Amino acid sequence: MSADTLASAAAVAWWIWPLALFFASFLLGIVAVIAGIGGGVLFVPIVGGFFPFHLDFVRGAGVLLALAAALAAAPRLLRDGLASLRLALPLALAGSVCSILGALASFSVPTRGLETALGALVLAIALLMFRSPASAANPRGAGDALAAALGLHGAFVDPADGRRVEWAARRSAGGIVAFAIIGFLGGLFGLGAGWANVPALNLLMGIPLKLAAGTSGLVISLVNAPAAWIYFQQGAMLPIIAAPSLIGVMLGARVGAHLFRMLPAHRVRVFVIALLLFAGLRSLLKGMQLWN
Repeated sequence: MSADTLASAAAVAWWIWPLALFFASFLLGIVAVIAGIGGGVLFVPIVGGFFPFHLDFVRGAGVLLALAAALAAAPRLLRDGLASLRLALPLALAGSVCSILGALASFSVPTRGLETALGALVLAIALLMFRSPASAANPRGAGDALAAALGLHGAFVDPADGRRVEWAARRSAGGIVAFAIIGFLGGLFGLGAGWANVPALNLLMGIPLKLAAGTSGLVISLVNAPAAWIYFQQGAMLPIIAAPSLIGVMLGARVGAHLFRMLPAHRVRVFVIALLLFAGLRSLLKGMQLWN
């Protein structure tokens, strides 16, 4: 952080920063639930780029924030049938183990080059979602053998239009591997596990986009818990950053869960793509030291 940035931060009353964090986190909580991305993928670049906090503390709060948003929204999503616990469990198991490895590695691996690579990857995922059909879901019964064995199929009613949507997972083994990689990178950068959950569920496994966004929240809550413990152990949780962020994101997540129920699937799709483009561009430019 530059001397000018430190000087300007010192000139601001100390209580301004926690208050600003609360309002920013409240908005991120709404956005995170609607997009199914957890919030950490936006919290880390935004707070790390515009607030005068060390990146280690921001990454620690980012993991905790993503976890809190997912836990606050999960009961409402499950009650409305917009998330599948059976689908989330095997994916979260792979992601949670690897998120621990990523969190441990985060304190010893240089992040500049990895941030650049992550930004390019997120932008590529956004492009794939933009070019893919509006619904990549399989018809009921078209899942693979592993999906059939695990019971990764079902149906839900979209409250936005009352339509019953049947689904069955495909490429389940590839999906489990993808979630292991997502968990590792999420723990490494403190982004949570949601930055690629929705594209992996929708594009790779053929899950309807609205169910993918809802189930992503369950996966985040399971994957982020072990990663958050690693950040706690490393002393990277600062209460003045974590507390207002958690309160704001949990209140925002409740509002987001209500809005998510009423949004049509195509609007969720546009929202996810826009957020991925923003987050990917921010990470890429920060890694290239063009937007610090």
